[in-house]
Amino acid sequence: MSNLWDAATLADRHAEGIAGETLPQMFWNGVRERAGRTCMRQKELGIWRSWSWTQVGDVVAEIAGGLMALGFQPRDTASILCNTRAEWVWADLAIHSCGGIVNGIYPTDAAVQVHYLCSDSGTGILFVEDEEQLDKALEVRGELPLLRKVVVMDMKGLRELRDPGVIGLEELRALGREYNRAHPDDVARRSAATQPGELALLVYTSGTTGRPKGAMHSHAGLLYELRAYAKVIPAESEGDRMCFLPLCHIAERMGGEYLPLYYGITINFVENPETVPENVREIQPTVLFAVPRVWEKFYSGVMIALKEATFLQQASYQWGIAVGMQVVDKVLAGQPVPASLRLRFRLARLLALDNVRKLMGIHRARYLLTGAAPIAPDLIKWYLALGVPMLEAWGMTETCGASSCVPAQRIKLGSIGPAGPHNEMRIDPATGEIQVKGPNIFMGYLNQPEKTAESFTGDGWFRTGDVGAVDADGYFRITDRMKDIIITAGGKNITPSEFENELKFSPYITDAVVIGDKRPFLTVIVMIDQENVEKYAQDHDVPFSSYASLTRAPQVQELIQSELDRVNRKFARVEQVKKFYLLDTQLTAEDEELTPTMKLKRQLVQTKYAPQIEAMYH
Repeated sequence: MSNLWDAATLADRHAEGIAGETLPQMFWNGVRERAGRTCMRQKELGIWRSWSWTQVGDVVAEIAGGLMALGFQPRDTASILCNTRAEWVWADLAIHSCGGIVNGIYPTDAAVQVHYLCSDSGTGILFVEDEEQLDKALEVRGELPLLRKVVVMDMKGLRELRDPGVIGLEELRALGREYNRAHPDDVARRSAATQPGELALLVYTSGTTGRPKGAMHSHAGLLYELRAYAKVIPAESEGDRMCFLPLCHIAERMGGEYLPLYYGITINFVENPETVPENVREIQPTVLFAVPRVWEKFYSGVMIALKEATFLQQASYQWGIAVGMQVVDKVLAGQPVPASLRLRFRLARLLALDNVRKLMGIHRARYLLTGAAPIAPDLIKWYLALGVPMLEAWGMTETCGASSCVPAQRIKLGSIGPAGPHNEMRIDPATGEIQVKGPNIFMGYLNQPEKTAESFTGDGWFRTGDVGAVDADGYFRITDRMKDIIITAGGKNITPSEFENELKFSPYITDAVVIGDKRPFLTVIVMIDQENVEKYAQDHDVPFSSYASLTRAPQVQELIQSELDRVNRKFARVEQVKKFYLLDTQLTAEDEELTPTMKLKRQLVQTKYAPQIEAMYH
């Protein structure tokens, strides 16, 4: 396998991170040691701009000085309401450099959610991205007595604003330069005074089953997890990482921001969420972490592109991917790959597979990482067949990121790998729940001691809420969330995520929610992939005038039925889905049905679409 995917190289890499017992210590040590090296890049108005470690240090010092000039004290909380961009990271590092606590807010959150998160966290300073986000802050500012100042990163359209409670980022930096000239040692003193055991981050859970809970993480826990990543996930000391998922999420915060800072890897920020595919091709990251929805989208893009390719290109791909699948089957079975097959695989890469990788922008990738949600094993197998390892990691907000990861040298499809050496994992014999214990586990939920207590067993293990199993080799497998398991009217236990993941492997389906608790049979609510289904409709002369009419077109209904039939053949009769309903509203991250990572919220969907669900059972 090492000759095919460099698995041995991945397993042997042990990059050295920067010293430091707290986040500000780690960052400022990096500034001193890496000085002129490129720290981060961002595309602005079509041009890539780079900042060295020294330049980022100067910006962070200015923002930190500005915060101290505004009276920001150690252990005060500041929140960031912004899309993923360099300014997000600058603000984060500046708050830490003042000894403060950082809370991230999703840019898709409504004003009422901004109010709750700022109120619950005790936010004194709120960073917002632009005029749109400022409007949310101003709408609820009167109900937030602790909020002293709103800092706007992009003042476009706000030049005439005169509000004593609002300040632009550039003005804050200028204020910081003045403060730092008068108090040249304050930033360094505040950074050095921060203790490892102090609260560093608040990461709020989605709140789909009640109020969002603010998971508390200390500097010690964060640095412990960062050092552990080298043992759990192959480490690197150079190359390019792409930062594009929400930085409020623990996965991108750790993998997209802190990990590159720890190892000195260049962080590349995309222009905006819509330009991700284009930016991947430009950046050509050496490692790319994404949620399953992104990997599904890339796969769908290739499938659609193939339909427009020449006959020779299609034939080359079909032959090449078949050869790749033969290699994958051998490797996954632990069998040697014959020399003749190796030779055919090299030829397959040359003729077709490398071009597919270039189309997606992953041809420089040493490996790909997937996590934050379940993924279809067949999708992982497809990426393996292209000749690049895809490793599935598993963790939660409360475990500070990855607790386990499938090792490159022994990939098992459908598994999340063995427990990382930095924490313990076990299966509760009574419930089948996966439970975790280790120094990476969070400090508890802010202001919710009862919820914190409920989250731990009597002997101190964190209850993840995920149901799973572990094999003889110590590899864990997740079957579903405990609260999502369906018990049919016939008493059969069904884990819906496995079926849903297979269905999402279709280029025409973005997401799906299987229904059937206490019901005689299973049904499914489906969200179509608008771009791909529209392309299908155009290619097959299917008339439609709107998104809703597209979902109701008989040919589209037949298309989704054929995808459902394909998946049903893989499951036992009792696990098969009998009927489906296509959501006829085009959903975005702003809609309440979707999480910020574009997953359908199961409970909300079942409640909101109850009439449509009932209609499938009559």
